[in-house]
Amino acid sequence: MKGSIILMISAAAAKLLGAVFKIPLTNILGGVGMSYFSCAYSLFMPVYSLTVTGLSSAVARMTAQSAALGMYANAAKVRRTALTIFSLAGLVGSLLIFLLAKPFSVYSIGSPEAWLAVAMIAPAVFFGCITAVERGYYEGMSNMYPTAFSQVAEGIVKAAAGLLLCGYVMNYPQVITGYFPYITDIRAIAAAAGIAGVTLSTAGAALFFGAVRLFTKTPESSESYVMSRKAIVRELMATALPVGVSALVTNLTALIDMWTVIGCISYFGSSMTAPEGVSEGELPYFIYGSFAGIALTVFNLVPSVTNMLGKGALTCITAAYENKDKKALEYGTLQALLTSAVIAVPAAVGMTVLAPELLSFLYPQQTDEAAFCVDSLRWLMVGMVCLCVSYPLFSMLQAVGKTSSPLKIMLLGTAVKLMGNLALIPFMGVDGAALSTSLCYAVILIVSLRTYIKATKLHIGAAQFGKVVYSGAMCGGAAYLVSSVLKKAEASQITVIAASAAVGGIVYLGLIVTLMGKISTKRSKSA
Repeated sequence: MKGSIILMISAAAAKLLGAVFKIPLTNILGGVGMSYFSCAYSLFMPVYSLTVTGLSSAVARMTAQSAALGMYANAAKVRRTALTIFSLAGLVGSLLIFLLAKPFSVYSIGSPEAWLAVAMIAPAVFFGCITAVERGYYEGMSNMYPTAFSQVAEGIVKAAAGLLLCGYVMNYPQVITGYFPYITDIRAIAAAAGIAGVTLSTAGAALFFGAVRLFTKTPESSESYVMSRKAIVRELMATALPVGVSALVTNLTALIDMWTVIGCISYFGSSMTAPEGVSEGELPYFIYGSFAGIALTVFNLVPSVTNMLGKGALTCITAAYENKDKKALEYGTLQALLTSAVIAVPAAVGMTVLAPELLSFLYPQQTDEAAFCVDSLRWLMVGMVCLCVSYPLFSMLQAVGKTSSPLKIMLLGTAVKLMGNLALIPFMGVDGAALSTSLCYAVILIVSLRTYIKATKLHIGAAQFGKVVYSGAMCGGAAYLVSSVLKKAEASQITVIAASAAVGGIVYLGLIVTLMGKISTKRSKSA
């Protein structure tokens, strides 16, 4: 739990820095400009996930196993081997994105001017692979501080460099356009400048770990057996590939949104009138850029924090499962899942109740985009809760040897997402994409939980989670009443948000402490 808390705090700080980056960036670029930025991300994230996400988990799992047995020399060899193999994989991934930048922009999304942003993000895959190995090694050694500090450093560089570069392009267009004569929209160049900040942040994280290695020593050990390089590669690939492909499938939902939202709205049209400064031809890109840049940005804030619970739980769940300690396994499982739910539920309820005020406050310069995303954000909130709880489950499935299960589950969820988008967008517009996202993650959570329970033969009671949902509902009711009174009194947006969140939070915390205390008392009496 200590490791999880460290990672959650760092993830929260990194997400706060991400919001400091993404929200002003959206205010600078607008809906159409964010479509260029989001198009680059939609290609980058699948390649990045394939090469990086599974790698970190695989290295962490192998390192944790070696450390549990005191085989520190073996853990060090795992680290060296992974750095060699996956640095090469990162180079291939970077080259792939760079080569695909123009054809992807022209033939996939019909926006040739997005190619510069796509090309600018390519080196991030290489640096991300190096960072993933180092993070996995330290997490496997139960040292979460390097991961935590690197996330914060990455967020600082991204916010500072991305906003400075993007702002410079928008302020001095006459200087910049001469270097890119084939790009006519300055927002495309500005989006690429913002993406350059992301690439620089991954380079900064890799340099951070280089500095950490200079000041840390590998624990000494004298074990007689060390795995061969071939065996290490085989085991790394056996774990990393299924997890990486699962993450790839997860990020395919972004590609699905890009293709189906732009394609369906271009074909079926939209009930929305194009705002001032946006032509009818640009409207599908405006809608997609607003949805991806605003609604999905807010949606992803909380899941990225609870994802750290999975990383923190992986080591202890692995140890408990290897040692056949069922009590420790059950305790670690409930701790991770309940903590995820306790964080996710009030956040989702608060965003649902306060969606108009929250988006208007965060995006004051993009009022059309913010107003357009209110209903979409509300449709996404059930999916956000499901995703928050699913992240730890995926890590725990890996810990108990079910490395291929997340891939199968995500494929099922992606199929639900694709069918939902195609069925709902023609009738609901982009709100249909939001609803299908919630359906996708609800299916993923149900199937993941069932698979984990079957694998571990644990009994996970629903009472605790019911208390969390009830507390969340009361929190939402209190926040709604306070916001209604303050809006009638014509209070400012910040007053409505702060007061409603404070009252709802107090109600939620009071109920959680009371109800969870009753559950603990009943457990101790029964024991």
